[in-house]
Amino acid sequence: MAKGSGKVLAINKKANHDYAIEETIEAGIVLKGTEIKSIRKGKVQLRDAFVLIRNNEAWISNMHISPYEQGNIHNHDPLRARKLLLHKKQISTLVGQMKQDGYSIVPLKMYVKDGFAKVLIGVGKGKKLYDKRQDLKEKEHKRDMARAFKSKQQD
Repeated sequence: MAKGSGKVLAINKKANHDYAIEETIEAGIVLKGTEIKSIRKGKVQLRDAFVLIRNNEAWISNMHISPYEQGNIHNHDPLRARKLLLHKKQISTLVGQMKQDGYSIVPLKMYVKDGFAKVLIGVGKGKKLYDKRQDLKEKEHKRDMARAFKSKQQD
């Protein structure tokens, strides 16, 4: 399977708007109790999530996984930090890339692959305001061209 394939459950659209993603890595995630059931229902948000490296371990913070409705008193904290499963070599490359000025590690999407929850994380450089405006102009231009092409085909 290609990287990032599987049943996509959550996409971080804000990441591609705020960062110029240069490299992506697929990572497993350590979950507790009923979290996987909530994830499979699509009750996960990556909007404000980010990845930190602490003690040579990768952790994802601010990822919201809603508590499972049929769960009991042992439900999890929705915003707790969760450990990412990466090889030591991958973590060391991430640390090297983060030390460069302006680079961040952000989750791009979450999906289920072969029964396991996976997170596609990306290393990207933060965009300036004028870069974001340029991207919006290009997106609008492509949309207008597609509309014109579609209307020309219908005629």
